[in-house]
Amino acid sequence: MKVKNVHERKMPYPASSIGALIDTLASESDKLWPNEKWPPMKFDQGLQIGARGGHGPIRYTIQSYEPGRSVHFRFTGPKGFDGYHAFVVAEGADWVVLRHIVEMKARGAAAISWPLVFGPLHDALIEDGFDKAERNSGGNPSARSWSWWVRALRWALGRVNRTARRSAAA
Repeated sequence: MKVKNVHERKMPYPASSIGALIDTLASESDKLWPNEKWPPMKFDQGLQIGARGGHGPIRYTIQSYEPGRSVHFRFTGPKGFDGYHAFVVAEGADWVVLRHIVEMKARGAAAISWPLVFGPLHDALIEDGFDKAERNSGGNPSARSWSWWVRALRWALGRVNRTARRSAAA
């Protein structure tokens, strides 16, 4: 199954200030990734080409990084996620677009898990991240809530994770 998922947020801020948010990814002062609500993005070598890491069960390697402009990640897991995701800053005359792109072929079980689980969670996570980016740029994004499906998935996955932690501790 071919997946192309693009999120964009147009903002009236300088490209340099939005690009600087990308440069904080996976750091102690991350101003883009919504780690207050979602698993944090982490890398073994910080934000640099070749670093390995991810967030939650999603694993990837930094394929390219242009400070202040873009970062591309090549998926390494889960199995069946064959492709990449990226953050990119695009400039206009008096605005900037922060864009997140997923392009991949979902193979095997991923062809089922992407549309039912990972895709809806991804969409909510990225919109939360764009809200965080806008707030950290001086904006005040509209309050939004997760869909009932995203809330149900988070509840169910939270139960599974709590059960697994209790079993591991026993």
